[in-house]
Amino acid sequence: MTMARARTLRLEARVTADQKELIERAAAYQGRTVSEFVVNTVQEAAKAVIHEHEVLRLNGSQSRAFVESLVNPPEPNGALQQAADVYRQDVISR
Repeated sequence: MTMARARTLRLEARVTADQKELIERAAAYQGRTVSEFVVNTVQEAAKAVIHEHEVLRLNGSQSRAFVESLVNPPEPNGALQQAADVYRQDVISR
């Protein structure tokens, strides 16, 4: 979400008094409102989690093996051929 878009959705969370005080203190150190601090902090944490789960990291030998399998793919085995047949029947034939 960019800053130019209108903020129309709402998130709510229940926190302890200690948590609220801690968040307010951190927001004040950054010169932000609590809402700005929470939204920005949660957004950055969400990006980090998504990156961790969606980015493929390979070492040198894994990278070479991956590229080799793309450039020279092995012949499909029986299980893969069967899966393709099922896919064609269930998805493409509809």
